[in-house]
Amino acid sequence: MSSGTPGSGGDNNLYYLLVGATCVGGGFYAYRTIKGDKERYQERINEIASRPNKVVPEQPITEAPGEQAAETPQEIAPVTEDAPAETLEVTPIVEVSPEVAPVEQEGPPATPEAEIAPEPVEEPAPEESVGTPDADPLVESEPSVEPSPIEDTEELPAPVVESEPTPVAESLPAETAEPQTTTESAAEPATVAPAEVPAPTPVEFPSHAPYLLIGGGTASFAAARSIRARDPGARVLIITDEPDLPYMRPPLSKELWFSDDPSVVDTLRFKQWNGKERSIYFQPPSFYVSPQDLEKVENGGVAVLTGKKVVHMDVRGNKVTLSDNTEISYDKCLIATGGVPRNLQVIERAGEEVTKRTTLFRKVEDFKALDKVSRDTKSITIIGGGFLGSELACALGRRCKLTADSDLEVIQMFPEKGNMGKVLPEYLSNWTTAKVKSEGVTVITEALVKAVSYKDGKVEIKLKDGRVVKTDHVVAAVGLEPSVELAKSAGLEVDSDFGGFRVNAELQARSNIWVAGDAACFYDIRLGRRRVEHHDHAVVSGRLAGENMTGANKPYWHQSMFWSDLGPDVGYEAIGIVDSSLPTVGVFAKATAKDTPKAATEKSGTGIRSESETEGTASSPVASSTPEPPPVPEQKDNYGKGVIFYLRDKVVVGIILWNVFNRMPVARKIIKDGEEHADLNEVAKLFNIHED
Repeated sequence: MSSGTPGSGGDNNLYYLLVGATCVGGGFYAYRTIKGDKERYQERINEIASRPNKVVPEQPITEAPGEQAAETPQEIAPVTEDAPAETLEVTPIVEVSPEVAPVEQEGPPATPEAEIAPEPVEEPAPEESVGTPDADPLVESEPSVEPSPIEDTEELPAPVVESEPTPVAESLPAETAEPQTTTESAAEPATVAPAEVPAPTPVEFPSHAPYLLIGGGTASFAAARSIRARDPGARVLIITDEPDLPYMRPPLSKELWFSDDPSVVDTLRFKQWNGKERSIYFQPPSFYVSPQDLEKVENGGVAVLTGKKVVHMDVRGNKVTLSDNTEISYDKCLIATGGVPRNLQVIERAGEEVTKRTTLFRKVEDFKALDKVSRDTKSITIIGGGFLGSELACALGRRCKLTADSDLEVIQMFPEKGNMGKVLPEYLSNWTTAKVKSEGVTVITEALVKAVSYKDGKVEIKLKDGRVVKTDHVVAAVGLEPSVELAKSAGLEVDSDFGGFRVNAELQARSNIWVAGDAACFYDIRLGRRRVEHHDHAVVSGRLAGENMTGANKPYWHQSMFWSDLGPDVGYEAIGIVDSSLPTVGVFAKATAKDTPKAATEKSGTGIRSESETEGTASSPVASSTPEPPPVPEQKDNYGKGVIFYLRDKVVVGIILWNVFNRMPVARKIIKDGEEHADLNEVAKLFNIHED
């Protein structure tokens, strides 16, 4: 007997029908889904299995005696169904161990500890390691991978079986220059390149450097020397994108141009003002260890990897990536990337013909190129009235005067009223301009470049006031732009006002990353935040960064100096903020024969004056008893030698020593004291400018 209401049986039947249809539909959907998954899984397995099948004919493995070779790719068993397994596509080496089972990955096999990803190589060559055709470019390993678990470097993408538990330093794939033979073990555990006599490929550089220095300039070399002084067993790797070993830049715009040696472009040796000869390189090649031997030398050393550019920094993983996708890990890192010369936008937009007739002066190759241009052309125009532009103008002008058969015309133009108008007070800038003109240079002041073009075989420069200058070649000396390309990938702060990486008092940007040289924006406890682009700052900041990288924890309190020479007879040294917009007080005296850059270097024994003076101190300078000098206007443009004080709020913040040398420690102490001085004539006596 039904308990439902009349007519409810039809509703129940409809309910059962709907439930049944739902179950059938759900079952059919589950069946189709499972079948599709199986098909996709089988396709995935076939794809993975097919990859090593392509490699096997080209990569036979020679088993080590008494040990089973690594299994062939056909025997690789799948580990996961639909996990993409693509987190460690770094290098295709199979780690040596009889118990290790091969693991499937999307791509060639790789060791979990892989530190360096090789550049893909299409075909085996006798002088290079054999690479797999399917080798992919670098795919970074996960951050969880330890940055420096191994000392050795890895092979090119090819399965390798080692016969000994201790790994052997193997060859790196990055742009092998010439074949070499490694001497790590008596017998190589693996044979590569069938049908040819197997030969070990050269190790280019280590996969890990305890001290990694990015940049090959003065700051890096000073840091390396400082690190080795405090840690004699340190292993230091310098990476530079230039082809040269570390060298000093000042002679490129100074002494090299005054050499009478026709082979100076090749030797890069020059006579200093004191007559002594030296090279622009800090040390000869024998000073350095080869990169491939850095990890093996007993007492460490300094290695230089030339022609390589760091393009990415992984600060969490403590590693850098080079332009060829090679990775190098580090414990501590210094960024000393310096800067690149600025160019004028009107030149950049002028087209190829103008660009290839323009020199941006910075490196050895720029010096060589400009030297050749100066001998092959009729006219050179230098745009810029600062230190570099004025030095090059004087150097080229004097060379023309001293060379009998030279008819080179040297032109210098700049927007200021006189040479170094942004630095020197107006009266001294005018005097300097007259000095440059006396060297045979045509100086065009208050020149604002409006347009540059190439017409009738000449570069035509149009100025805003309507003047037109036609020349064969242009040198743009309009400043330096700090190289901060690594800031984005490394997450480092760039100063918005001065440019460069912002660092603390210890020159740190991170706990294990330091910055030195032109690229560092540091805080000066006396003068505020600054960025300095001079040789002495590179020496001192590099030295301090190296000390702090070894645990010194010293703050940067040093006032760096700079110097400029307009030939062997006129030169000056400066410290602090020297800005012509500040009030200045100048005290001058009559110069003697010993008051020249030439005489100063004869006394100090070096042409790179900052290297000798930075160690000097001035605790209690003694004033001269000579009577007070007359005021500046009474000098009647006879600025033989003197001291120029730059003031801010009645406090000396900058000092220029004009043809006064070896007194920089005194100037440094005056700025450090930060006191007001009622009579700067008395302060000038501390420099003994009135002594004969």
